[in-house]
Amino acid sequence: MRRANESSAADTAPGAARWVLGVDSGGSGLRVALAPADAPFRAGTTASREPVRTVAAGIDPAHLLDQLLPMARELLKAAGEPVLAAVTVGAAGMATLGDGLRAELPDALKRELGVTRLALAGDAVTAYAGALGQRPGAVVAAGTGLIALGTDLTTWRRADGWGHLLGDSGGGAWIGRAGLDAAMRAHDGRRGGSGALLELAEERFGPAGELPGRIYPRGDRPAALASFAPDVARCAGHDPVAAGILRDAARHIGEAAAAVCPADGGEVALTGGLFKMGEPLLGPLRAELTEQLPGATVVSAAGDPLSGSLIIAGALAADALRLPREGRLLHVA
Repeated sequence: MRRANESSAADTAPGAARWVLGVDSGGSGLRVALAPADAPFRAGTTASREPVRTVAAGIDPAHLLDQLLPMARELLKAAGEPVLAAVTVGAAGMATLGDGLRAELPDALKRELGVTRLALAGDAVTAYAGALGQRPGAVVAAGTGLIALGTDLTTWRRADGWGHLLGDSGGGAWIGRAGLDAAMRAHDGRRGGSGALLELAEERFGPAGELPGRIYPRGDRPAALASFAPDVARCAGHDPVAAGILRDAARHIGEAAAAVCPADGGEVALTGGLFKMGEPLLGPLRAELTEQLPGATVVSAAGDPLSGSLIIAGALAADALRLPREGRLLHVA
């Protein structure tokens, strides 16, 4: 466990303001932040690199609480034991795997932390709030996978986020798999192959003929595929096959954004590690968004999912939550 930015959380004297707790649970672990309810970007944070377990019934609430409660108490102690007004727990898989969290977290957090206002949100919702706050628009969150979420503040619209076998089109695993397909085509002598991608694939994974045995048995197969996406971007400037893969990815991302954007346009924000690939992807993506969403304005994401969880908690504390409280995407207890 590590802690950062503690001093900002302790700047306010105890009791001077109500505070909120934000939680972001994902594949890389659990992050927790504490901030004044009216200043969510002045947060003290702590993190664990151990992902919360998923069991047959869904996300394991006991395992989440075992990690969350000591981290929350550590932050509260560092801040001088302020009053905790609201908590938002954002988690990957909350919509489909969060029944246990919805059943157990409200009573547990009331009992252990004294909090009575709680929001349980999918990570796409916290990514949206972090990127756009409570304004209408659309957000594409892309890393290993890809999901788009939009709202007119009446209802949510979702596109993709269906995993690397059924969707996540244009995401990191999708790009990496397409790049490895082109590498294997070059290895076989088939059309559509890329010698440049074959060379990089063998640098990363070993001899091409052994690639199936190095990829298929892995429990982290999507991440393994996504690890090749930056190599595709490296080749795009001089390899037409790699450039074509990124153009196709940009088209898929644009389609997801267009599917969820409110009818009157609005703002579209891009968030997530995929977009750190830079111009090889962002160049064709800007062109796609201009074509597919001519009435929209592309803006920079203001913050990440952890800051989004704090924004939602702050809005709850102030009775000012405008984002749609819709079933499993955003559940308020």
